Amino acid sequence: MSAARDRRFMALALSLGRRGLGRVWPNPNVGCVIVQGDRIVGRGRTADGGRPHAETQALAQAGEAARGATAYVTLEPCAHHGQTPPCAEALVAAGVARVVVAAQDPDPRVAGRGLARLRDAGIAVDTGVMAQEARHDLAGFLSRIERGRPFVTLKLATSLDGRIATGTGESRWITGPGARARVHMMRARHDAVMVGGGTARVDDPMLNVRGLGIDRQPVRVVLSRRLDLPQDGALARSARDVLLWLCHAEAAPTDPWVALGAVSLPCAVEGGQLDAADVLARLGQAGLTRVFCEGGAGLAASLLGAGLVDELVMFTAGCAIGAEGTPALSAMGIGALSDAPRLRLAAQERVGADLMSVWRPQ
Repeated sequence: MSAARDRRFMALALSLGRRGLGRVWPNPNVGCVIVQGDRIVGRGRTADGGRPHAETQALAQAGEAARGATAYVTLEPCAHHGQTPPCAEALVAAGVARVVVAAQDPDPRVAGRGLARLRDAGIAVDTGVMAQEARHDLAGFLSRIERGRPFVTLKLATSLDGRIATGTGESRWITGPGARARVHMMRARHDAVMVGGGTARVDDPMLNVRGLGIDRQPVRVVLSRRLDLPQDGALARSARDVLLWLCHAEAAPTDPWVALGAVSLPCAVEGGQLDAADVLARLGQAGLTRVFCEGGAGLAASLLGAGLVDELVMFTAGCAIGAEGTPALSAMGIGALSDAPRLRLAAQERVGADLMSVWRPQ
């Protein structure tokens, strides 16, 4: 088989997998395409909620046409019995002749066992086709398995001089409608939207996805050491309708919030504040793979300072607020430039009247 042909069908499988971003946690957003000759006979992605798996859906669509076909899968087929039978066994039973895999699965329950099962059954297996693209798309799942925490995207929307509000606290709206619409699209592609307690108190946000007509909302995560959040605010009123997870110190009063429908996540405290690394570890244990952090300044500085930001998305508006405005980042205790977190510019584009830039760790 030609490399160009393999890349063409794997690119389609990857595009299917991306449709599951923000919708399939704790499982990976996998795509699968089954090809008989040059004809696609089956396609699937991990279903919302994580099941059925992509291979199962593609095989069901292909039926008998899967026999002797080639299956293109973005992640190594699972080999363990969970709530569904192993996908590797399903591919064997369907009689596929060849399986092309983009990335191997580091989950200890799989980790090469899926590939071995296929080869033991006499199926030709090729790996590494568009592996870099697959690892990018699966970064959330891979982060949870390999690092024990979700992939973190930090979003900042600032003036030209790095302010997120005026001296009087006015912040709506620094950026334009195009940037705000893009943020809602980003929320929809993450498992959770996260803010600090200060943002929850000042802005009274809903933290949901609006204007896109989606039926599956991300988890709302709020960090508040003392849980001193308004119990009559938007988050409290909607806690039974959209998942609300509260990260707090062990001694915080949780009963009123649990009664409202929120989920309590006790976390470690470091230096008088919630330990950001422990918070993310707890979120990873709860199954989250991709978290979209929207501030405020203290949480953003804490994540950046601890090296816990995997992607920084900056929306910069063409206005200046001045030194009396609220900075995008709280104090980070940096006395030497050599200690400052360094990021590399990965992408840049104009969004309406604003500039969006994407930065990743060096």
